[in-house]
Amino acid sequence: MTPETEILTRLLWALLILGAGGMAFALINRWLLWRAGRSQTSPPGFRPGRPAILYFTTPECVPCKTLQRPALQRVRERLGEALQIIEINAYEYPQLANQWGVFSIPTTFILDAKGHPHFVNRGVARAEQLLAQIAQVHQGRAEGLPGETA
Repeated sequence: MTPETEILTRLLWALLILGAGGMAFALINRWLLWRAGRSQTSPPGFRPGRPAILYFTTPECVPCKTLQRPALQRVRERLGEALQIIEINAYEYPQLANQWGVFSIPTTFILDAKGHPHFVNRGVARAEQLLAQIAQVHQGRAEGLPGETA
């Protein structure tokens, strides 16, 4: 085998492995969302009728304090009372974190007005990303969220 052929073969294998890993990650996220959506238990503090961001954190989480909370604050400033932000300490509610499939902190879920999860973000999610996910979940509603432009 020539060196060029060997390099191409290794490159193709690497791309195949990366693609399979990405597909596996996407399937696991879809399965976890499905599992969380089948749950009969609403998160503590959830009020039906308004969309929510369910935010799992811990007291020691530095990215939560320095990046995720400021992003959530920007979302709250933009959408106001039309959105609920529910913060859950994963140490205080380990069963709930397990039920929702939380395996890293921070983790955020975008819930519709009935409490069904539509998106999961593992790690820090930027304010723009959260706003786009909320808009996508509520795109078909007749009334828009405050701060949205048509």
